Amino acid sequence: MNWQQLWKASEHYAAGSPSIPTAGAPSQHLAIVTCMDARIDPVAVFGLQLGQAHVMRNAGGRVSEDVIRSLAVSQGALGTRAILLMMHTRCGMLGFDPASLKAPRAGAEAMDFLPLVSLEGGLREDLAKLRESPWIHQDTAIAGCIFDVDTGRVIPFQPAN
Repeated sequence: MNWQQLWKASEHYAAGSPSIPTAGAPSQHLAIVTCMDARIDPVAVFGLQLGQAHVMRNAGGRVSEDVIRSLAVSQGALGTRAILLMMHTRCGMLGFDPASLKAPRAGAEAMDFLPLVSLEGGLREDLAKLRESPWIHQDTAIAGCIFDVDTGRVIPFQPAN
């Protein structure tokens, strides 16, 4: 990694006088939970601008304990009232075997890597986690979708009843 190249790029960014919103609260009152996959730019996908949404990313775009913690802060301190959960096609967490990873240090605690059996199943499970969490406001609008990395299209998720 060339850190100097990153620092130089940050200076170029700052010199361009970016219009950074003065408030830390997202103006659209929206939080997006998605995968860390480098092929996904959720701000661009939904035509958002800097300052309009909180974006939380992790492997698989899963609703983990830390995502719930971040959403609780997003809602309680910064007023978000809509959560969009976006998974994507060709995700590396589909069929991921946690046994393939070796803990970097002896004695590391077991970690739940939240692998996906299917996108639909993962969305169904994680949307239920959000709806049932005591940390998520009852009046929160919650939706799910799948981003197709091959076409750039977003497919709204409609769980079967």
